[in-house]
Amino acid sequence: MPPPYRLLFCDLRTDQLLDALPVQGVALDDYIGKTGRLTGTVPIPNRAIAERARRAIVPGRTAVWVERGRDIWWGGILWTLALASDARGFLGAQIQAGGWESYLYRRLLFDTQVAEQVDQLDIARGLVNYVQNTPGGNIGVTYGTAVSGVLRDRTYLRYDLPTVGDLLDDLAAVEDGFEWRIASFRDADGRRVKQLQLGHPIIRAGATEIVLDHPGPVLSYTWPVDATAKANAWQSRGASVNSNQAQDSYPLTSPVLVDDADIAAGWPRLDGSSDYTTVEEQTTLDAHARADQAAARNPVQIPEVEVLLSGNITPALLGATVRLRIRDLWHPDTLDARYRVVGLSITPPERGRPETARLYLEVP
Repeated sequence: MPPPYRLLFCDLRTDQLLDALPVQGVALDDYIGKTGRLTGTVPIPNRAIAERARRAIVPGRTAVWVERGRDIWWGGILWTLALASDARGFLGAQIQAGGWESYLYRRLLFDTQVAEQVDQLDIARGLVNYVQNTPGGNIGVTYGTAVSGVLRDRTYLRYDLPTVGDLLDDLAAVEDGFEWRIASFRDADGRRVKQLQLGHPIIRAGATEIVLDHPGPVLSYTWPVDATAKANAWQSRGASVNSNQAQDSYPLTSPVLVDDADIAAGWPRLDGSSDYTTVEEQTTLDAHARADQAAARNPVQIPEVEVLLSGNITPALLGATVRLRIRDLWHPDTLDARYRVVGLSITPPERGRPETARLYLEVP
C-alpha cells in the first residue's frame, strides 16, 4: 500500500496549521518554467465538517501543503473555492490552488528598482525581497546565495506596473539566463519549507540516473513534435524610444536574425517575433532576440511518459536526468537516450485506480 495523502490547510502568512481535511479526486502537478496546480474536492458530509471547512478554506489567504506519508510533495496557495451540490444533495467544496510562484504574479512593482552590473541571480532574489519586505507580503519564501557570474544592468520603472513574476520570467529568458521555481519540502528539522530555486543555465537535481523502459515501468507515452512555433528568422521589438511627441513613435527593434544554415538545409523560411515593451536598451533587446531565436530554431518536443509511482519517482525528480528506453514499431532499433524532467503530474490512488505519475521531458 502506498503512503496516504493528506492535505494541510495553513495560514498563508504565518504557516500556522488551520486544519487537515479529507479530499477526493486530487490531481497535482509541478513544473520548471510554469506554475503548478492542485485541484480536488473536500466532501461536506455533515455540519461539523462544514464548520471546519469554512474556517480553513479561505481563497487568497490559505496555503495548501500535500503530504505523502511524512514527505511534502507539493505546496501552494488556494485561490478558488466552488461549492457544489448534486441532485442527491451531496455537498462538496471544489478547490483549486496554484504553486507558490502564483503569488509573484499577483504582486506589482510600485517602486522603481535599479541594478547596475549585478549578478542576475541577485537581481532575482532582490525582486523576491521587494515582495516580502512590503507589509503583508512575507509568505516565507527562502533562498540561497549562489551566483551565476553573469552581470546585468536592469531598470524596472514603477510606471509600467509589471508583476514581479513577469519580471523574473523576462530576466530568466534573456541570453545566458537561468531557470527559477519555488520548491516545497520538509527540512531535516521537520519544518515545511518554501525555497526559491535558481539554476544557471538550468535547474539540475539528482545524482543517480533513473532508467525507464517501455515495455516495462513506462505504462504509456506521448511524443509530440510541434513545428508551429518553429522560426529560423527572428526579430524582437522593445519600448518606444522617441521622446519627441511631435514625431511618429516607433519601437526599438533588434536586427533580423536569419539562420542561413537551416534554410540551406531545406527548411522554408519561417518568421517569428517577440515583444518586450519595457526594454529600452538595445543590448538587452538584442540578447532577448538571440535567446528567443535559439529557442524557436528547432521544433518543440516535450514527450510525456506515464509510470507507476515508485520509490525513485518523487517531486524531487524535477531537474533530474532519466534514461528512457523504448522499443516498439516506431522504434524497432530501441530508442535509448537521456532527458531532463521538467514537469511532473501525479494522480494519487483512488478506488482501485493505481498511483501514477506523468513525467514531462526536455529533449536536448
